[in-house]
Formats: sequence, structure tokens, C-alpha cells
Amino acid sequence: MEDKDIIELYWQRDETAIRETDIKYGSYLHAVAFNILNDREDAKETTNDTYLKTWHSIPPQKPSAFLVWLSRITRSLAIDRLRFLTRKKRGTSQYDISLEELEECIGEETADKVYELSILKDMINSFLRCYSEKQRNLFLCRYFYFDSLKEASAACGFSEASAKTQLFRMRTALKEYLAKEGFLS
Repeated sequence: MEDKDIIELYWQRDETAIRETDIKYGSYLHAVAFNILNDREDAKETTNDTYLKTWHSIPPQKPSAFLVWLSRITRSLAIDRLRFLTRKKRGTSQYDISLEELEECIGEETADKVYELSILKDMINSFLRCYSEKQRNLFLCRYFYFDSLKEASAACGFSEASAKTQLFRMRTALKEYLAKEGFLS
């Protein structure tokens, strides 16, 4: 079923929309949540929460890029859940690993909060424009969707070694860029 047809089902308040969303995107959304939470049950619950939030958001919203929209909801819910759960320290997830890698660029105190700062988002977007689409996708897979290095490199067509090197170079360049722009002191 096409995205526009699924969205139309939401607009008609037809519960089939949730089932169709799960059939088409459920495994992907579960993977996004799992990469952050590192727990299958929590990821499953987060995916179900995504469907509930989608049900309550459409209407009035009518997303033009449905998968991206769903991914953002899942990512946000998973991060909120991880913050709640890590108060009890429940293991290392791809989210934790990814943030540790980025901490050298953005500082430890702000690592968890930095994704919500619109100025930093704009700076990172501007920084990424000087890279190829393939490199930008690698960066996003690793640091936005929190894919493992193996998953991100495979999705973007790089060897793991090449992806690791490119990500290291991009992080180094990002740190220099943020310092030059005055974001880092």
C-alpha cells in the first residue's frame, strides 16, 4: 500500500491504517528504536507508541515524507524512554555509543541535549552540505538513526573500515567547523 493511501486511512479514522503502517514500516521502526534502546521489548513498546502517536497526530497533520515522519517520532520516543531507563543504567546502546563518539566534538555536558538545539542542527546541516550524499547518509545513519557502524556502512555501500575512517574524519572536521563558527569555546 502506498504512503498516501495509508495516510488517507488515518484521515478516515480507519484502524486498518495502523496495521498497514506496521506491515510496511514496522521492522524499520523497531530497528530504529532498538538501536537506541538496546532492548527488544522496549523497542517493541516504542514502536507501538509510535503508532498511537501517529493515530493522534493524523489528522490534523498530513506528513509528506511518511517514513521520515514516523522515524522522527520513533527516535524521539526511544530517546525519551532511554533517558527514563538510564536513570537505572541498563546497558550500552547504539545511542550511547554514537553520543560518546560525538562528545569529542560537542562536549560531554550537552551531548544528550544538543540534538534539540536548532542552531546546532542548522550548523550540522550546513557542515554536511560539503560532503557527498553517500557520506551525509553515512553520518545520518550513524548519528541520527544510531545504526551500528556495521549497519551504517552496509546501508551506504562502504566497507566498515572505510566508514570508520570517514566518520572519524567527519567528526574531526565537524569539531573544527563548530569551533570556527563559535559554537565551541
